[in-house]
Amino acid sequence: MSGLECKNISKSYKDNKVLDNVSLNIEQGKIYGLIGRNGVGKTTLMSIMTGQNPADSGEVTYNGQPVWENAEALSHICFSREINTKSLLGMNNQKVKEYLRLASIYYKNWDKDMAEELVKRFGIDKKKKVCNLSKGMLSMLTVIIGLASKAEITILDEPAAGLDVIVREEFYKLIIDEQQENGRTFIISTHIIEEAANVFEEVIILKDKCVYLKENTVELLDKCRYVSGLEEDVKDAVDGCKIINEEHIGRSFAVTVMQDGDGKIKAVQHVTVQPVSLQNLFIAICGQSNM
Repeated sequence: MSGLECKNISKSYKDNKVLDNVSLNIEQGKIYGLIGRNGVGKTTLMSIMTGQNPADSGEVTYNGQPVWENAEALSHICFSREINTKSLLGMNNQKVKEYLRLASIYYKNWDKDMAEELVKRFGIDKKKKVCNLSKGMLSMLTVIIGLASKAEITILDEPAAGLDVIVREEFYKLIIDEQQENGRTFIISTHIIEEAANVFEEVIILKDKCVYLKENTVELLDKCRYVSGLEEDVKDAVDGCKIINEEHIGRSFAVTVMQDGDGKIKAVQHVTVQPVSLQNLFIAICGQSNM
């Protein structure tokens, strides 16, 4: 199968199992949102997908070839993550100019002109040491590396952290342009869900050590609704639907539901039915009160 595929991935750190039998297929030419609560295993999964961390069991392949210790397969994949500035050794103590030069050696399709243009656009001082950059500039540097790598599969871990809203909008536009013009695949892990929702063609939600769902974002939100009213009326209205979460708010009762197959919301007097945003759906699925 073409693209990036995870087959039955499991990973533990000592007695703490982080991922349990995760299987996932990443198709070429799409933008994916990878979301989940802190500590759910997003970064671990991404590091395994990019050959930076071995799985305890299972396998990751790119176009059918294992990625672990496979330089050819890994040359098509870029994992751009937060830079640890606490380390004053190695690349983090390099100047930005040298950091980008070293990145260009690693990625065979490196676009030097794009890197230079983005450095100028976002006002990064190439003579400054990486370890002395602000959080926003560090995030921008990881974004530049991800984009200029021209990797077929580009994975970005919290790329918008520390960026202001104007720069974030520019970042999302750059991602969409690269996907549409060059057919690249992006996997973006972020906590700024609502803002990025329109960028994600598909959303992947991690929960309880595994993939809770992987669906087209528009189709997913189209079948999910927030239904509220008196408890008896609401339960009548959503009978047969998959209930994701329920809550009591004063005298009112509300549920987040997923309509599927024959499970459709019925018209019941005094019951309010509203669309659900991706952020609110995520809260319903992964929040403390979810069922």
